[in-house]
Amino acid sequence: MYFIVVKFPVKPEHADTWMERVTPFTEATRAEPGNLWFEWSRSVEDPNEFILVEAFTDDGAGPHVTSEHFRQAVIDLPPGLAHTPKIVSRQVDGDGWDAMGEMQVD
Repeated sequence: MYFIVVKFPVKPEHADTWMERVTPFTEATRAEPGNLWFEWSRSVEDPNEFILVEAFTDDGAGPHVTSEHFRQAVIDLPPGLAHTPKIVSRQVDGDGWDAMGEMQVD
């Protein structure tokens, strides 16, 4: 699977409406057959930073970045950003979340 984390530095004046801005992109991506998850969080240290954790099947990442909604997001999202987003994108073994071995809760 492809495991991706992106940090979006949002302009302060767009931070409170960022989730509304990304809703169409989020919904379309979550509907893709190859999407495993697409989850947004807001940083607890910087209220103007949003973190996107996403995963795709091995065959799902390519269609995602060539989709119409991805191309539209590349147009729609940058005006709300303070800087270029930072990304970590890796192909990893597995197809989902595993239980944490170091911390078990019954």
